[in-house]
Amino acid sequence: QVQVMESGGGLVQTGGSLRLSCVVSGSIFLINAMGWYRQAPGKQRELVASITSGGSTNYADSMKGRFTISRDNAKNTVYLQMNNLKPEDTAVYYCNAEGLRPLGVRGARDYWGQGTQVTVSS
Repeated sequence: QVQVMESGGGLVQTGGSLRLSCVVSGSIFLINAMGWYRQAPGKQRELVASITSGGSTNYADSMKGRFTISRDNAKNTVYLQMNNLKPEDTAVYYCNAEGLRPLGVRGARDYWGQGTQVTVSS
């Protein structure tokens, strides 16, 4: 059974940093892309950053230059280094494993974690 588990959230002051981690466990044959999304209260879930198995990255404009996504394919783990955090970064951050194909399964689909809270105080 595939599980997606985030960690690393917490409370930080404006200008501070946090590093989020996400581990995808289970019998996995392939993960296409891995990414981070976030959802603030009263707002829609939005893309923060994503990274393909080949290392190509994509960032939302407001995160460019502050956030860095990286991935360890051997460990099925993705990281999000967040620097210069702002109060508007406060949200629940979700990890997404896109196009995940478990071993012995023909199809692929997306898997989501339960989310980790990031709160930035002013």
